[in-house]
Amino acid sequence: MNHLSEEQLILHYYGEEGDTLAAEQHLDACEGCRALYGSLQRVLNIVDSLPIPPRDAEYGAQVWKRLEPHLPARRRLWTLPSPWRWAVAGTAVAGLLLAAFLAGRSFPPQVRRPAPMAAADPQAGERILLVAVGDYLERSQMVLIELANADPKGSLDISSEQERAADLVSESRLYRQTAAHTGNTAVASVLDDLDRVLLEISHAPSRLSPGDLEKLRQRLEAEGILFKIRVLGTNVRNQEEPAASTARQKL
Repeated sequence: MNHLSEEQLILHYYGEEGDTLAAEQHLDACEGCRALYGSLQRVLNIVDSLPIPPRDAEYGAQVWKRLEPHLPARRRLWTLPSPWRWAVAGTAVAGLLLAAFLAGRSFPPQVRRPAPMAAADPQAGERILLVAVGDYLERSQMVLIELANADPKGSLDISSEQERAADLVSESRLYRQTAAHTGNTAVASVLDDLDRVLLEISHAPSRLSPGDLEKLRQRLEAEGILFKIRVLGTNVRNQEEPAASTARQKL
């Protein structure tokens, strides 16, 4: 079964996925995609509720000033033969349309808001981190529990768990950096420990013998990683609602 990518799930969230019925049917049948979609929904709901920062008349010029030094040197487009000229122009138009779509998604038409709404809200950033980390811990715990509870009669194929572990490792970097930047050392520490375990799983052989699986169980037990995940997950959930309540009071 072909799973839905994160890009497809995000488009489905915004009602822009081409085959909406097929996506809904897949979500009904696939527990993994349904769990991922639920995680994305929670984060995107918060992102969409954030106030739009104010943009003055010089914003466009400021963005261009930062981007221009990193752009490749301009080429003389119109010295190309006529057929290629139109092909490149068509590509440019498509790029502009995509940029306009993304700009509309990120910066919808400016609406006058009271000053407190427009100001950057650190509580909103904390809400996003707490929700994202909570969902991340749940998905990581599922991978580890599946391996810890496996009882194969022979060698065990863990390729599916390895793929999920590799995805989780890539995802954790942003959470660890954000937690460290905001001074949340408890979250950063557990994510560091979890990252090492997931990295080891993703780089292990795709088939584990009963002996190798037992060594992995002993490693998980010795490090107490599942216990750390449960404790941190509980703390995150307990902090999530107060942060959300504070943010709602400011709206």
